[in-house]
Order: sequence, then C-alpha cells, then structure tokens
Amino acid sequence: MSVPDAAHGFDRAADTYERARPEYPPEAVAWLAERLDLRPGRTVADVAAGTGKLTRALVGTGARVVAVEPLAEMRRVLVEAVPEAEALEGTAEALPLADASVDAVTVAAAFHWFDVPRALVEFARVLRPGAALGLVWNVRETRAAIQRELDELLEPHALGVSQGHRVDAMAHFPTPPFGPLERSEFVHEQRFDADGLVERVASISFVALLPDDEREELLARVRALGRRYDAPFPFPYRTEVLLSRRE
Repeated sequence: MSVPDAAHGFDRAADTYERARPEYPPEAVAWLAERLDLRPGRTVADVAAGTGKLTRALVGTGARVVAVEPLAEMRRVLVEAVPEAEALEGTAEALPLADASVDAVTVAAAFHWFDVPRALVEFARVLRPGAALGLVWNVRETRAAIQRELDELLEPHALGVSQGHRVDAMAHFPTPPFGPLERSEFVHEQRFDADGLVERVASISFVALLPDDEREELLARVRALGRRYDAPFPFPYRTEVLLSRRE
C-alpha cells in the first residue's frame, strides 16, 4: 500500500511523536462526537490514526473504534497506547473495511497526506448513508512569537514538503456524495521546556528524515530557541474541526 515518502519519517519518530505531540482538547472532541453521534452501538473508523492521539478520545465516547494506520511503528505505539481500539493496517485510499460498515470516519492531522479524490471514494464506500466525515488538526498558532521563530528555523529544511492543512481540505467540499463543510475552532496549547520543544520538533516527519548532521544542527538551534523562554512556556495551537455529511 502506498504512503507518501515524506510520511515515512513518522515511522522513524513514532515514540517521539507519542510523547511530544498534543492531544485534542476535550471541547473539540465533544463538538465532533456530538455531530457524529458517537455512542455505544455506533462504529467509527479513525483513519491514519498514528499513535492514537484522537483514537483514545474517541474510545471515551463508548463507540466501537477501528483505527486504521499504514505505518508499522506508528501502529505498534497505537496498539500499546489504545488497546481498547481495534488496530488495522491500511490506507485512506484502500480501507480494510466492508461497504457501509461504519457510522463515522475521522481523520486527525493527516488528510493533507492523502490522494484526496481516492480517499473520498473510500470514505463514501465504508460509511453508511447519512453518516459523516470529521477532520481535525492542531494547527500551530503563528501569531505567537515562538511559533514564528520556529518557522524561520524549519523553513529551510521543509522545501518540497506539503504543509497543507484545512485550506487544502476545504477545496474538496462539497464533492458528491459529501455535502458542505461545517467548521469550528478551539484554542489549545502545550507547555514545554527547551528539551520538550526539541522533542516536539523531532516528531515532524521531514525533520526525522534529515541526514543526522543536519537534523542535529537544527535541533541544537531549536534548543537554543527554547532556552530564551522561561519554562514551562506556552506553545499554542488552534484546533480546527471540519465535518461533512455523506448525502
């Protein structure tokens, strides 16, 4: 099954990803769960589930959660972190699920990695009529000075890597059989010291794939940036949630 080359960095950084990436704020999960009608007796497929950052929150709704993840190391951490979910190998473009077998599909911080037209066909295939697709991102809040300074450090190393997020997603809706998007936004943050900031940056896929000397030089500069702030310092996000219903 096909996975973009740049995404393989996540396999190299799976444990770091689990430690350093943010969870999703309860308010955002509640907004999504209400609109997807997640509850006991319902089934949700969490696609490109990674280490289960959203998966574990979905388990809390009482719904049956099937987590689909193509990368072996990410899936290993997922199984350890969220044993209540059923973890399957698969991609958004070739889901290992039967037709009309799920009541909702979720995608957290991964939609921009997909071959979107193919993925939407698969989502429509596995969703029951009237069910919905939920997309979630923790987007770094670039109005914060530390985020702007971090972007200056990352930009020279990110050439050719897609940084698309919900803007790319919005261009694909409405696309039959999916209807218009409903959208909400929430404020969220992590708190770091310099070492925590280094781990957060090390969890980025293109950083994990850099040659060792280039990666270590970048992370040293990130550590120096973190030391200019009083720990624990805030690392803010906007959590963006989009929902489209299968018509």
